[in-house]
Amino acid sequence: MRSYAAVDLGASSGRVMVGRVGPDTLELTEAHRFPNRPVRVPEGLRWDVLALYAGVLDGLKAAGALAGGRLDSVGIDSWAVDYGLLDTRGALIGNPVHYRDSRTEGVAEKVWATVPAAELYAATGLQYAPFNTLYQMTADRVAGRLAHAERLLLVPDLLSYWLTGEQGTELTNASTTQLVDPRTRTWAHGLAARLGIDLGLFAPLRQPGDPAGVLRPEVLAETGLTGPVPVTAVGSHDTASAVAAVPATGERFAYICTGTWSLAGLELDAPVLTEESRAANFTNELGLDGTVRHLRNIMGLWLLQECVREWGDPDLGTLLRAAAEAPALRSVVDAQDAAFLAPGRMPERIAEACRASGQPVPGTPAEITRCVLDSLALAHRRAVEDAQRLADRPVDVVHIVGGGTRNALLCRLTADACGLPVVAGPTEAAALGNVLVQARAHGLVGDRAGLRRLVAGTQPLTRYEPGGDAGRWREAADRLAVR
Repeated sequence: MRSYAAVDLGASSGRVMVGRVGPDTLELTEAHRFPNRPVRVPEGLRWDVLALYAGVLDGLKAAGALAGGRLDSVGIDSWAVDYGLLDTRGALIGNPVHYRDSRTEGVAEKVWATVPAAELYAATGLQYAPFNTLYQMTADRVAGRLAHAERLLLVPDLLSYWLTGEQGTELTNASTTQLVDPRTRTWAHGLAARLGIDLGLFAPLRQPGDPAGVLRPEVLAETGLTGPVPVTAVGSHDTASAVAAVPATGERFAYICTGTWSLAGLELDAPVLTEESRAANFTNELGLDGTVRHLRNIMGLWLLQECVREWGDPDLGTLLRAAAEAPALRSVVDAQDAAFLAPGRMPERIAEACRASGQPVPGTPAEITRCVLDSLALAHRRAVEDAQRLADRPVDVVHIVGGGTRNALLCRLTADACGLPVVAGPTEAAALGNVLVQARAHGLVGDRAGLRRLVAGTQPLTRYEPGGDAGRWREAADRLAVR
């Protein structure tokens, strides 16, 4: 048995978990959880990365207390695309910009004037999203913000650098920058040169499982840990770690990683770079052991989180019970619509979208919640169907992992909408995948299938069989398709 600390940072909170791993054992204990609150300043929306780092240090101290003062390794995963800039002394120039900041508005069109969208997709396989790292870097280059930068580190690599003093760029997260060729799994140098992007800003690429340094003496002193404590590169994009922990028993499965976003798709051996895949806005992100995550980004539980915030944080269990009794599929919205990307006024914006499409306007929190969950289930259905068609890969089961597994109503609605069994769990999939990659790097677990068997054999899972009226889901899907 060994103890590993998984630093798992989401868009709304961070956590440090302690994983204990043995041949037939996989135990996960939360050591510390802390908020991740973006800050709006006059120049825009920023991540409070220093508060996040303080939370990581507090979490490692708590993790050490749980593990008797000794950790065998630390791994870090987080959301994708965002980065910090360092100067020639290795000091952070400013707080990382939040991907929901407005500075990339209109930037994609300027990029496409040099490299058309279809050509960009053929080179990188990445779906269009206005906040892709490529567009963020282009906005920063045009504004002169890169002029004094010596290094660019994606968020988990920035935190790893502060812990160890060593710099690297982990591959699964690098693949979300729209600057990596998914066929060669290396930087797309020709593309970057055409767009004036200096790839020398990035630290050398690392693979999941590679060593990423050891905790600095100052970190050991602050956390009370007994050194040396290695840091291991994991699937530092949280979706890569979560997919590694999908408890699938075969290959014919789809996954939905749920949380602030829903990431729905398939695990493949090669990217799908067709024009049809681009038109469907599917992405090809790199995963563990040479795999590709062919998936679609869906707005996810962000829609409900923003509504709940506007309503003053009512009891979620009570709200979901009321939503379960509300009329089904009365009104639905497109959960991929960029109109829902920004924070604020979410209940009003959902009502406005229903009104504009001629549907009944949900008024109560229960009705709006039901609209959100029905809409997410429909978006999950579309993504799973489209993924199978685009990759020519049929599936027999849908695995839902992540925070959305706690939402039984969403899981049941997804099974009904997809017409497929849904297996929900584990909830802390990203942290488990993080721990398992560390354990594998230290020789405790075997291949990717072995990782998944260990998850399936040790973690609580819930199965939902499809039911309800399949015709009503088709009718609701058609309603969205004609708009």
